[in-house]
Amino acid sequence: MASTGVDYAGAAPAYGSDKTGGDAEKNAFGRPSSIAESVHMGKVDQTHRKLKSRHIQLIGIGGTIGTALYVQIGRSLLQGGPASLFIAFSLWCSVILAVTISMAEMVTYLPISSPFIRFAGRWVDEAIGFATGWNFFIFEAAMVPFEVTACNLIIHFWSDAVPVGAIIAITMVLYALINILAVKWYGETEFWAAVGKVLLIVGLIIFTFIVMLGGNPMHDRFGFRYWYEPGAFAEWYHTGDLGRFMGFLQCLIQASFTIAGPDYVSMAAGEAENPRGVMPRAFNAVFYRLTAFFMLGSLCVGILVPYNDKTMSDAFSNSAPGAAASPYVVAMGRLGIPVLPHIVNALVLTAAFSAGNSYVYCASRSLFGMALEGKAPAIFTKCLKNGVPIYSVVFVLLISLLSFLQVSSSTATVLSWFVSLITASQLINYCVICATYLCFYRAVHAQGIDRKTLPYVGKLQPYAAWYAFTATFVMAFVGGYTVFLPGRWDLSSFLFSYMMIFIFPVLFIIWKLIHRTKFHKPEEVDLKQDLAGIEEYHRTFVSQPANSMFERALDKVFG
Repeated sequence: MASTGVDYAGAAPAYGSDKTGGDAEKNAFGRPSSIAESVHMGKVDQTHRKLKSRHIQLIGIGGTIGTALYVQIGRSLLQGGPASLFIAFSLWCSVILAVTISMAEMVTYLPISSPFIRFAGRWVDEAIGFATGWNFFIFEAAMVPFEVTACNLIIHFWSDAVPVGAIIAITMVLYALINILAVKWYGETEFWAAVGKVLLIVGLIIFTFIVMLGGNPMHDRFGFRYWYEPGAFAEWYHTGDLGRFMGFLQCLIQASFTIAGPDYVSMAAGEAENPRGVMPRAFNAVFYRLTAFFMLGSLCVGILVPYNDKTMSDAFSNSAPGAAASPYVVAMGRLGIPVLPHIVNALVLTAAFSAGNSYVYCASRSLFGMALEGKAPAIFTKCLKNGVPIYSVVFVLLISLLSFLQVSSSTATVLSWFVSLITASQLINYCVICATYLCFYRAVHAQGIDRKTLPYVGKLQPYAAWYAFTATFVMAFVGGYTVFLPGRWDLSSFLFSYMMIFIFPVLFIIWKLIHRTKFHKPEEVDLKQDLAGIEEYHRTFVSQPANSMFERALDKVFG
């Protein structure tokens, strides 16, 4: 359903606009209604609701599954061993579940563009919204050149014949074309790219099951052998129980930076068709599918390769290209299986490309959302007729030009520094999401709203939000703890690990001092802004049937 300005159009009179230039109309909370505010500032949400449930689910999966699940997970296996890896990933999935149900309750209530960024400003403090928005934007924008570089390295698994600059240029042109087309075509592109990721991880899980039972050229029925020899827990830095605990902590840190999902799903809320019907299913489906992939993936690599495997260790030490350091590829080499490593590398290339594509989308939509709230220049609210925030997309693509630093070995170091600066950003985002939900929860109760009447009611609340808030807050500081170990102090590593933890409060303080904002009291939180437009959209929404039997089948499988 094409719907221009669906966040505002069709709103009840109390949320109407004063186009005569007079005072903006006020809502029940004494603040300018969102559409009046938007019209006066020239900031009307012009995005189109074209994304179906299957698009949103695969966008969430596509943005989360990158090279980490296939390659970088091997580094954690080396440090912690198979049991530590599996326990750590399983434990962190419970944290992401708590974040997901918190996010889902808020986003299904008010499915607008860049929701959790705007909720933080509306329901906690405008300064928090400003700091959160720019933190998320910097994180997503910085990850684009990282994934472009990853694509280059993966291609060089086969050959060095293609120049680095050419690979980067082609990748960026493809990102530009995909993201400037109508959002429907972005959704289709991301859908099929993410399907490749799903097929890869499912295929690798099946591969693990077959070869561990003896279905390999060596007919070696090895089962869980490597859990016994060299063992289930690796020692890291120290020996004994302390060393094994530190190995587990390394795996938990990797899990906290690898497992995501709800933030990517939420960013599509403003362009989702029938969001209150689609978003709850999308949140649930993405969480359960990702949990299955990450938990089973962490189990598989511990089955396939011993944590002391020299080939894998050397591949990481020498920064081997592509999937050469992947535990799956290492296992295929150990078992004498040809061809499959090349197939894995090709699909890992798809994974990296898809992740970068999602980062362009999420970064541009976060910038667009901030501009709608007046926290970024108004030019970024400009949309093409097809609903694409063109200047937001162009700005993100300009940042991705940093990928060309990879052309020179000397400047490649600068790119790695840039990416390292955003190490803690994702955990900060999740921490803010949980804090925002707690404020939303208090406001709902303070204003006498029955949570049972909400489109989605999260279970175990507010305890789940407190659990995730505590876990993400602690891990944001624990992530770089290794620099404090004897003999491992390094100033650059310290700054890279904690830079965003320092920058976030600075952004908060700057906005707060300039605009003299205050934390919103529960009874004063404006829960009605944009709500009339959303409800009107749902009252008049008419579902359009799929154009073909093939599309109907896809909607049924992924809907």
